[in-house]
Amino acid sequence: MHMLYNSDSFIVVQFDVPTDVPQAVEAGPLINRGGFEIVDKFARKEIFIEGALAESFQQGVQALIDGGEPSEDELDTFIERYAVMGQQPVVMH
Repeated sequence: MHMLYNSDSFIVVQFDVPTDVPQAVEAGPLINRGGFEIVDKFARKEIFIEGALAESFQQGVQALIDGGEPSEDELDTFIERYAVMGQQPVVMH
């Protein structure tokens, strides 16, 4: 588990699950098990994305980084596209 991003709006945590053989996706890249948890602090909801959706998220973040140093607003705008799918309420224990 690695915290990748923490802003006033979102937290993004990457979960890596080690496997011997990456999962093959038809007509796509090899994807390891694991994914990303995205927490929307204002909506108080979270989503866990994995598989092809997680790969798409990772590629989008990488494209932002490759284009220069993205601002917090640029990262938040990108992350928000995935966070709006979150339906699980955040519960404090």
